[in-house]
Amino acid sequence: CAMILFTSGTTGRGKGVSFMAKTMQLLTARCGKIRPDSVADYLASGGFSALKKAMDMAPMDIINEVIDAKLLGRGGASYPAGKKWKQLYEIEGSPKYIVCNADEGEPGTFKDKVLLEKDPLSIIEGMAIAGYVFDSHDGYIYIRGEYREIQKLFQAAIDNAVKAHYLGENIMGSNFSFRVHIVSGAGAYICGENSGLLNSIEAKAGRPRVKPPHLAEVGLYSMPTLVNNVESFASVPQIINMGGKAFQELGVEDSGGTKLICLSGNVVRRGTFEVPIGGVTLRDIIFDPEFGGGIPDGKELKCYHLGGQSGPIGFPEQLDTRYDHTSLKKQGLSIGSGAVVVLDETVCIIDYLKKVSEFFIHESCGKCVPCREGNRQMYMILHRFANGLATEKDFERMERLSFTMATASSCGLGQSACTALDSCLKHRREEFQAHIKGICPVCLNSRKYGDQYAY
Repeated sequence: CAMILFTSGTTGRGKGVSFMAKTMQLLTARCGKIRPDSVADYLASGGFSALKKAMDMAPMDIINEVIDAKLLGRGGASYPAGKKWKQLYEIEGSPKYIVCNADEGEPGTFKDKVLLEKDPLSIIEGMAIAGYVFDSHDGYIYIRGEYREIQKLFQAAIDNAVKAHYLGENIMGSNFSFRVHIVSGAGAYICGENSGLLNSIEAKAGRPRVKPPHLAEVGLYSMPTLVNNVESFASVPQIINMGGKAFQELGVEDSGGTKLICLSGNVVRRGTFEVPIGGVTLRDIIFDPEFGGGIPDGKELKCYHLGGQSGPIGFPEQLDTRYDHTSLKKQGLSIGSGAVVVLDETVCIIDYLKKVSEFFIHESCGKCVPCREGNRQMYMILHRFANGLATEKDFERMERLSFTMATASSCGLGQSACTALDSCLKHRREEFQAHIKGICPVCLNSRKYGDQYAY
């Protein structure tokens, strides 16, 4: 999917922000307009001005700006970045490590890829500012293993920043030194979980750690560690340059700034879009000509999967919900990673949920029984529904199994594996019942019921 950028001469709500009716360019302002690894181009577009400004500020003043910005983590969990920074600052121990999670393995998500390959120096600048705040001298960026060419580009950006004295020893002639190291991802979805990611950096099996202790206390190499997402780090220079309050005002009261949305599936226009948080609705994202432009071939919208495979599924009656954390939460939805996968009327929800279940079976690390065995059992139940072999008792089995996995799994993978299923059971239970009766119109048109049970 290609990134779709909208240009306009109009100045937005913050200095240097351009926007059209519903889209904005803040984090993506340089994308496609500069050579990604060029320090000269980056400087000419205002790059490293935030790092210069930050190095004249007290660390706690920088943290307060991040707090005022109401920057919620952009990796999926939406934890307040300012709160995370303040917690780490108050923890004693040295060295402290800065880690950028660029293991973008969530299906339907490709927004970090845009920043990594088109504006890597903004991520480096954000990491360097964090390094200054926590007196850290080493940062690690864990880049998805499939992004091989991006890893080379990012290394070139690091090397050029070192040559220009914006990274490495004695940055800009100061006593502050900070190095960024690239670690290639292990090719496992579970390594996107922060503690599993740190284990992978340490050359251990990419399995989640038991918490507490939390990563701010015992993180990389058992030292205090800050882990943030690519988009979160890229937001830090913007916050320092424009001020935390101005950044917050781009969004809503409890969540500031902009969000990169990855739109894919059964829509006319697919790509990455940047929007002010709370500035658009789900209907805008799917149907507005500035975004998805509607469903192709005159078909009807059936549903849309938000935030990747671990996120909830939304339905047409929820389309007028504003795209911000609080509004979506009230509807049982979430932003998650920013993915929006659109499904039209030709998709059978049961078949789609089977694919989701297959994904979690494949990606489970196998550490805990609720996830390892729960996903397999859930697939078997869904398979019975898909082939007209289920009964009403299977609803109880699914609900009980989903609750067990959500409450007893060791990490977020198992805990969220049934989120999509739960959404469908709540809003489209009749589709499951149609499969019990063997009258699902999609399946009647595509195959016969009663196929041999197998997995």
